[in-house]
Amino acid sequence: MSTLRIVVTVIYCIICIALAAIVLLQEGKQQGLGSIGGMADTYWGKNKSRSMEGNLNKATTVVALGFIVLSFVLNMKW
Repeated sequence: MSTLRIVVTVIYCIICIALAAIVLLQEGKQQGLGSIGGMADTYWGKNKSRSMEGNLNKATTVVALGFIVLSFVLNMKW
């Protein structure tokens, strides 16, 4: 096994753990249809991207993309 493949595998394992942790840190979306009208008018509804929940959503997207890319890289024959 080449050194590069070992390094990529270790990074992949770290990304897997990070993705699980980020998903578990997010709040549940159990409010249903009752939150459609009320949340949009509040401060947190308007500035959701600046809140911790917005940052966790962005981090989830970035880490998930890294997970997918590294999955493809590790499945290549090299």
